[in-house]
Amino acid sequence: VQVFDATRAATPYLPASTFKIPNSCIALQTGAVSGPGEVFKWDGAPRSVAAWNRDMTLAEAFAASNVPVFQEIARRIGSERMQTFVRTLDYGNKDIGGGIDHFWLSGAMRIDPVQQVDFLDRLRRGVLPVSKRSQELTRDILPVEKAGETVIRYKTGLVAADHRAGGDGPRAPVGWLVGWADKAGGGQTVFALNLDIREPRHLAARMALAKQLLGDIGAI
Repeated sequence: VQVFDATRAATPYLPASTFKIPNSCIALQTGAVSGPGEVFKWDGAPRSVAAWNRDMTLAEAFAASNVPVFQEIARRIGSERMQTFVRTLDYGNKDIGGGIDHFWLSGAMRIDPVQQVDFLDRLRRGVLPVSKRSQELTRDILPVEKAGETVIRYKTGLVAADHRAGGDGPRAPVGWLVGWADKAGGGQTVFALNLDIREPRHLAARMALAKQLLGDIGAI
């Protein structure tokens, strides 16, 4: 494992929307969702993100990072099954306290970048303790970014400043970018990046920064 900031790499944060990856895997495994094409009906309530204000398939909801859809998915899974699978998958601190539809957004769940890499590497290799189908379908719905001949599969996440763990004084939101880079003829590199979001441009800078760092280690 190559680490650019050892302290930060060992600091746990809420997973925020990066939890959509295990949430999808668990939903597919339990049958809470039948497949990527299952449609989730919009309830008609306007959301803060305009793109969420329509019916969406699981794959579309993942791409749009639709929080209400994934909260509904978590409720379908239920606390008992969710806790069992979070432990089975050895995901982060395995704590789903704080509400079945909020624990990854504002509850007790925490995960550090090294744990993110470990989980994603097992998903990438298809060795999680769930079916091959659940893992394949989850991998298939990850958004894709190209960098030359390298394909980057990824998920973003944003931890609100109010829910950031640890530290004193003013706290900025934390932006996640996790995934893996598949270099043509050169293997795959799993990564987890997070940074303080002190200005709106920092959100957009996550992928550029990830590409720069991956390039520095020869992964692109």
